[in-house]
Amino acid sequence: MSTEIQTDVVVLGGGPGGYTAAFRAADLGLSVCLVEKESRLGGVCLNVGCIPSKTLLHGATVIEEAAEAATLGITYAKPAIDLEVFRNHKTKIIEQLTGGLDGLCKARNIQRIQGEGVFADKTTMTVNGEEPTRITFKDAVIATGSAPAMLPDLPDDDRIWDSSDALALRTIPKRLLIIGGGIIGLEMAQIYSALGSSITIVEMLDHIIPPADKDVIQPLFLKLKKRYTIFTKTKVNSVTADDSGIKVSFAGAKAPEKETFDAVLVAVGRRPNTNGIGLESLAITPEKNGIIAVNDQQQTVTPHIYAIGDVVGDPMLAHKATHQGKVAAEVIAGHKAAFTPLTIPSVAYTNPEVAWAGLTEKEAKAQKIAYNKGKFPWGASGRALSAGASAGVSKVLFDQQNGRIIGAGICGVNAGEIIHEAVLALEMGADAEDISKTVHAHPTLAETLAFAAEIVDGSITDILPSKK
Repeated sequence: MSTEIQTDVVVLGGGPGGYTAAFRAADLGLSVCLVEKESRLGGVCLNVGCIPSKTLLHGATVIEEAAEAATLGITYAKPAIDLEVFRNHKTKIIEQLTGGLDGLCKARNIQRIQGEGVFADKTTMTVNGEEPTRITFKDAVIATGSAPAMLPDLPDDDRIWDSSDALALRTIPKRLLIIGGGIIGLEMAQIYSALGSSITIVEMLDHIIPPADKDVIQPLFLKLKKRYTIFTKTKVNSVTADDSGIKVSFAGAKAPEKETFDAVLVAVGRRPNTNGIGLESLAITPEKNGIIAVNDQQQTVTPHIYAIGDVVGDPMLAHKATHQGKVAAEVIAGHKAAFTPLTIPSVAYTNPEVAWAGLTEKEAKAQKIAYNKGKFPWGASGRALSAGASAGVSKVLFDQQNGRIIGAGICGVNAGEIIHEAVLALEMGADAEDISKTVHAHPTLAETLAFAAEIVDGSITDILPSKK
């Protein structure tokens, strides 16, 4: 026997985008069924991504800051780390948040089904859970997220990790290789370095965090190269495993021919989860990389089927998914809505953090957009100096033609918080004078963004003005 359910909207996937779409649709008066294969809502972000990584990063930062306090004449003993307590703390945070989602789901009278959902046709989904379920719907939202991409021909070995394995924190390897110098790789490097691992990072491109401008990530790079072994413009040729460890051979001008590691983390990106969900039954053919094409209303080629989040492509970020989830729900409810942001901010929660929004300088050059640039070094910021955070920079780009901000990048403590002033400025079409004449509290790190704007409008006094 199978359970039969009829609903206005079925949402496949209970991550940030999926549960947001479900909650918003319910708030707009629609009946909603939320299908998630895992026992807990929250998806990768809450369970094995954003939240656990930031929890562990907080612990790593505490360890680093305790060591750096010696420059102030404050010395702490070497920390004693109880991995079980550290893991349990992470688990408690996850349980608190997932429990909150359960409560919000019940309060909205959303039917929640655990199991793997597959579209049988354009109005029917079957769910293979503990009890088989057949759902008839009017509209559907695909929010199945993504999974870590792995390199081909890797040995089947517990010492070769993806990001979820790394966040499990089962052991602290003496020698850890991280393949991929992007955000995930660098965040994991910080955690394991603080806990005692010797870190080696391999990146194919010419600098770490490739999407960001090289000069923006430079303060971070200068710090990390003293702590880690970093090889850029380097590829991994082969990976083999034996009792002595994981043997890896490299191809790169400065990289060794071969080295042995106790564990290897593969952090080379993510791939959409679009296989095996019955897209063929919906007349939807994903692109070669698995991405589903959508319009500004998040509609697929089959108009009553919507897709949001990682399955519709980059940037694969939770905050993009949540906004797209709201748009999909609102369009389904008959509201005029569209996902047309001018920018989606990106943040690397390293120490120091790196954040950027809008066009990077290299993107502006590639698009042949003439721009004015203001770049303020944090070494000239009283707040940064007093907080031991002088290794930082704030950069803002303005269109030469109309004067409006087109992009910003920040490297420094709390860059992920500061960047949102630039995000709002981008959405509102602000120019350099709008930002520079907005009174910022002093001394703050946030005023470094205003100083960068002052460099462009010519009113800067905290450093020497540019020569005309």
